[in-house]
Amino acid sequence: MKCTFFSLWAALLAAFSVTAQNDFPPQPVPKFLSPAESQKQFQLPEGYSLELVLSEPQIKEPAVAVFDGDGNLFVAEMRTYMQDIDGSGKFNRVSRVSKHMDTDGDGKFDKHTVFIDKLLLPRILLPLDDRLIVGETNTLDLYAYRDTNGDGVADEKKLFYKGGPRGGNLEHQPSGLIWSMDNWLYTTYNAWRLRLDPKSGTVRRESTANNGGQWGLTQDNHGKPWYVNAGGERGPVNFQVPIVYGALNARDQFAPNYRVVYPLVPIPDVQGGTRRFRPREKTLNHFTATCGQEIYRGDRLPKELLGNLFFGEPVGRLVRRTVIKNDGGVSLLSNPHKESEFIRTPDAYFRPINAVTAPDGTLYIVDMYRGIIQEGNWVRRGSYLRKVVQQYQLDKAISRGRIWRLVHKDHKPGPQPKMLKETPAQWVKHLEHPNGWWRDTAQKLLILKGDTTVAGTLKQLVATHDNYLTRMHALWTLEGLAELDDSVMRIAMTDQHPQVRSAAIRASESLLKTGDDSLAGDIEKMAQDKNGEVVLQALMTAKHLRMEGWQEWLASAQAENDSRAVQELAPQLARGGPAPIRPTFTAAQRKVLKNGEGIYKTLCFSCHGTDGRGAPVPDGKKGDKLAASFVSNRTILGHPDMSINVVLHGLTGQVEGKTYPNQMIPMKSYDDEWIASVLSYVRNSFGNRASFITPSQVAATRKATASREEPWTIDKLRAAVPQYFPDRKKWKFTASHNTGKAPAAVDGNAGSRFDTGTAMVPGMWFTIELPKAAEVSGLQLDSAGSPMDYPDGYEVRLSADGKGWSEPVAKGRGTGPVTEIYFKGAPARFIRIIQTGRRPGKFWSIHELQVYGK
Repeated sequence: MKCTFFSLWAALLAAFSVTAQNDFPPQPVPKFLSPAESQKQFQLPEGYSLELVLSEPQIKEPAVAVFDGDGNLFVAEMRTYMQDIDGSGKFNRVSRVSKHMDTDGDGKFDKHTVFIDKLLLPRILLPLDDRLIVGETNTLDLYAYRDTNGDGVADEKKLFYKGGPRGGNLEHQPSGLIWSMDNWLYTTYNAWRLRLDPKSGTVRRESTANNGGQWGLTQDNHGKPWYVNAGGERGPVNFQVPIVYGALNARDQFAPNYRVVYPLVPIPDVQGGTRRFRPREKTLNHFTATCGQEIYRGDRLPKELLGNLFFGEPVGRLVRRTVIKNDGGVSLLSNPHKESEFIRTPDAYFRPINAVTAPDGTLYIVDMYRGIIQEGNWVRRGSYLRKVVQQYQLDKAISRGRIWRLVHKDHKPGPQPKMLKETPAQWVKHLEHPNGWWRDTAQKLLILKGDTTVAGTLKQLVATHDNYLTRMHALWTLEGLAELDDSVMRIAMTDQHPQVRSAAIRASESLLKTGDDSLAGDIEKMAQDKNGEVVLQALMTAKHLRMEGWQEWLASAQAENDSRAVQELAPQLARGGPAPIRPTFTAAQRKVLKNGEGIYKTLCFSCHGTDGRGAPVPDGKKGDKLAASFVSNRTILGHPDMSINVVLHGLTGQVEGKTYPNQMIPMKSYDDEWIASVLSYVRNSFGNRASFITPSQVAATRKATASREEPWTIDKLRAAVPQYFPDRKKWKFTASHNTGKAPAAVDGNAGSRFDTGTAMVPGMWFTIELPKAAEVSGLQLDSAGSPMDYPDGYEVRLSADGKGWSEPVAKGRGTGPVTEIYFKGAPARFIRIIQTGRRPGKFWSIHELQVYGK
């Protein structure tokens, strides 16, 4: 295929300053293309093309597209998304869900209605029967909408699931609600899944591993969810096994240079800055905004695409096709288009952010068609990205949007479904359809209907149908109808196809959870199956249900089965989970840490790593991290206002001489308790120990800095917030007891300590003499090495000469191994801590001491 795009961009390239990194002169503004003009610019492999399905004015700012059982298309339109460079008015309730219908069956949508209006950035759509589940931004609540009079407008709204408020940047909120083959509902970000009971209408929740996904969600023909990560620049993540069993990964699961991208647009509007584009061409060089994934499961495109993973890279203006190879139960991913992409274009406004397998057997692609694609926190004043946006006036390109259909010259799109008024018997027949959309929809409708008269037919399909996918769907439909029994389960457990055997093990979990353990022995036998994927599933189910002896099964399987699934993935099941919360914390503190841990593992880990040491830069140099380590981090462990300010207002620029790819964005939209919980967790995990941060501290800092609009730099933040005093070796000490051991409180060794040598009683004191007078505003007393030796009570007094002492500048009680004391800054050379409480049998100890001030 001949590339002619360079002529379109010659002026841009000539005008761009290569040498002056901080020089952003105005550039020629990219031309808006009509849908017909844009269509001509797409480059695809021979035989493929994109057809226009919808465009402005019918839709604007499309973000999600889904089909109901009659083939009607629902589109979530984020009409307030980045309507100017600052994202003004983004939370105004003017977004909507539109409905598009083909009334004459010619394959074209000819009727358009506003199904739901006055929404706040709708991000989740899931058709049920004649109901549509909708999730908006800033909430985990889900509502079911219905059109009861057939006018194409929803007139009924009922609560489907009460999740409560959800704060944070709108890019960091859940998306992609799907009804998976296992009859559970999955989203990104949330480390849990939902299950609807159609009879009662109740929805229950069950924990999963952290999925790492961001925008969009899909499943393959076997019901495994596939997640894609953008912020961590990783692309597909945690795809080896269903996420309910863990985030397992394999070595070499990506082909070399898999994350390298090959765009045509030479505009470097990438949040990662100069490191993320090619210096000469100014084109994106690596994943940075991957999203909107879909496993193609249709039947009206060449078979070479079946089971392939497609996702958008909107910063690169391209769609990546990924071939998935099964290597002994391990999924290996590769780009089949050497130094190219499946879909790319020189059109600067092509922004593919979602995709879906359509009822007609093709692939639909949602194109937001706009200038700015990153949310406002990444385009803040002073940012690199803002300067590029202004260079090309990308902020002027708004209120458009297209949906495209991928077609091939040798295939025609299939017929429109009319499933909503069909009978359960007809739905059962659709379980045989070659298009996965039809099978999924039929299974879902059967379960929602709850008609068990088809159970006999379904069992017959499990036993005799020649297509293993039909057998799997029939089995899972029985599971959803609560019609499984030992007989049909054992038929499936001995099926000739390993995926059916694996599905049978998974489906048995619903029986085992009720206390019916009649199949437990069968699962143990299947841990010795010849197929490694079946063995792995037996082990995952056994661990998930805490079946006795599963670790012995693992050891036996590893000795007998040499598949990659057993040798590489299964051992990860035996690895320990997070370190237990130390018993020295109170029950209330443990609750805070548990909440903070959940937040960290949902949001923070993708950049800062599961171990808090910073996630590696994908395909980067050894030691390169996406974000700073939290281990012994002075910003984290210092004055609480340091870390609170970073979360509220963000942090930009170098940190300790390093520049990290991922900027810390402001998170002030989260409430005080949320911020306090996650910071308390980080300050007391990964080997750290510090005081807990309270919601009232967050509230006070929020109020004091309410007018701040810019992210902090580390230097400005340290100048604004009290810091540890350096040079502790120059300090002098006296104490009421054991003065000779006082220097151990500042020797940098948490294993040594000052202690009183006798039980705590009122009147004990410890005095610090600084080399010269300074403004003092706080103290940190670390007694974690002797966790019950913190002061039962305390007061702090200051002095200029060590003779005349002030009234107490602080009073209080110690509440845990790390006592932090803050007060209004005052000049002093001498600081005296007086122990005012009584604790029989416990010394007063200080393992490490810090003084805050300026």
